[in-house]
Amino acid sequence: MTHPWYHSVRSADLFGGVPEDYLNIHNWFDESKAFLPDLRHRALRHHAEGIFFCEQLFGVTIENTVKRKIPVRLIAEQHIQDDLGWIPTVKD
Repeated sequence: MTHPWYHSVRSADLFGGVPEDYLNIHNWFDESKAFLPDLRHRALRHHAEGIFFCEQLFGVTIENTVKRKIPVRLIAEQHIQDDLGWIPTVKD
């Protein structure tokens, strides 16, 4: 996917709520595009350690607009799988 908004729309489809519920997380994964505006930016956060770092920053769960608690780890995994098709380790 090319933009955090599309990741957010997919999250809303998967977990309920509206895309804005998930946009901060998806923006965080892709903010490295500011200084690496190509696919190499994914090396910085699109891996297993990035998932756990995201969880530390945003908390274990978020509550969407329909009052459903969603594990941040699931949202992060979805972002990486949508971009890469799998979840690499830092070593990968």
